[in-house]
Amino acid sequence: MLKVSCNATDKKLQSFSSHSHQSNPVHRINVFSISCSHIRKPGLSPLRAAVSADQESVIRAEQGLDTLAGRLRLGSLTEDGLSYKEKFIVRSHEVQSNKTATVQTIANLLQEVGCNQFQSVGFSTDGFATTPTMRKLNLIWVTSRMHIGIYKYPAWGDVVEIETWCQSEGRIGTRHDWILKDVANGEVTGRTTSKWVMMNQDTRRLQKVSDDIRDEHLIFCPKEPRLAFPEEENNRSLKKILKLDDPAQYSIIGLKDPTFQKGLYNHVSLRPRRADLDMNHHVNNVTCIGWLLESIPQEIVDTHELQVITLDYRRECQQRRCTQSHNDSQFLHLLRLSGDGQEINRGTTLWRKKPSR
Repeated sequence: MLKVSCNATDKKLQSFSSHSHQSNPVHRINVFSISCSHIRKPGLSPLRAAVSADQESVIRAEQGLDTLAGRLRLGSLTEDGLSYKEKFIVRSHEVQSNKTATVQTIANLLQEVGCNQFQSVGFSTDGFATTPTMRKLNLIWVTSRMHIGIYKYPAWGDVVEIETWCQSEGRIGTRHDWILKDVANGEVTGRTTSKWVMMNQDTRRLQKVSDDIRDEHLIFCPKEPRLAFPEEENNRSLKKILKLDDPAQYSIIGLKDPTFQKGLYNHVSLRPRRADLDMNHHVNNVTCIGWLLESIPQEIVDTHELQVITLDYRRECQQRRCTQSHNDSQFLHLLRLSGDGQEINRGTTLWRKKPSR
């Protein structure tokens, strides 16, 4: 069973929960367990500079240049070949009641752009950006940390441009960064950074990035560090996420139980659906975001919008596992298995008042 919990860490939120303990300004919620507390040569294209002539026809096929999807996709590598940009129209089923995109919509677009970048340089089309060496060794990429900051949410019908690039991150992984812009005015509306590690698809164990795999990636990475968040050391993207104390103030375990006592929501089992699984055969990281946010009090959701979310993915969750979600306006979250209590995800969220529209 999955348990989700949430604690509010902002004193301003104490007024939202009259049933909370007056001596403790921290609010909590429980679900899955989700817990929450308040190299380019002159005259050559980037692609041709990176590969030999006899490989180019193969890469053109793999990257979809000769397919209908490739011609219709509104994205391409930048001139230097070291980043990728793609435009998207926000569709009706991707928005919420106020007609703005959900954070899950944005997270899905980030994932799509990241995959399309590596298809554009000839990496695998049958998985999430796996290189030739990774496919031989049956290795996959999995998210270990995600930090999303949204300055302004796009609305239904808006056109968003997302740029992404990849860089090396130590010996065990890579990092991906994204910048979101409103195409209408060029305004930067959001930034994201993430860390990815490699896993053996058979053993489900993490594995160090070999020199061969690193070399396959580095040819398409900026030569100097480039950060989506210019002042990375001074923002929340690198901060350690503290563990949420148990019991959490707000707690969700699946579907709501008829009982409601002293401000605590009691729920039954939340089990991953088949539709929640991705190409790596585990619950997709975007699904985890949705589970985590279920622990936020409705009174916060009604009056606030998510400004920043930071997630540490500590282990994968597969289909036959139940979960709990525990829950400024700032919250600390925990997502864990309800059976043995092992953590799946730890996160923080920062909320702001919704703007008038």
